Amino acid sequence: MIEYSFLETPTRMDIDRLTELYRQAGWWTDEPDNPSLVAGIVAGSHCFLVARQAKTIIAMGRAISDRISDAYIQDVTVDPAFRRQGIGSRMVAALVARLEADGIGWVGLIAERKTHPFYRPLGFSPMADSVPMLKTS
Repeated sequence: MIEYSFLETPTRMDIDRLTELYRQAGWWTDEPDNPSLVAGIVAGSHCFLVARQAKTIIAMGRAISDRISDAYIQDVTVDPAFRRQGIGSRMVAALVARLEADGIGWVGLIAERKTHPFYRPLGFSPMADSVPMLKTS
């Protein structure tokens, strides 16, 4: 059975597993493990959702927000061994529900690596006349 919960104070084992999920997703490659960074990401997020099977974190996702009007969903990933079971969809739906319950009506995200088809059935669509941008220097 998969259990979903919002993580507020991760244990060292949680931090190690979250680091592994960031690496599996390809977001962190050569960086050394940094437990303080991971703990800070969890603490600084509006909310940080995990899915567990037998107490092991198998998926994560989070929202960052001004806590008043706008939020962005990011870092949604599922362990490859557990994909195609609806876990990611449930994660996004739970994050959106939490944000809406917290009074946040504008929820955005950047779908990377051709993942936009995953988000469309969950109510997300491209923003007209918008281009995601990243500071490079």
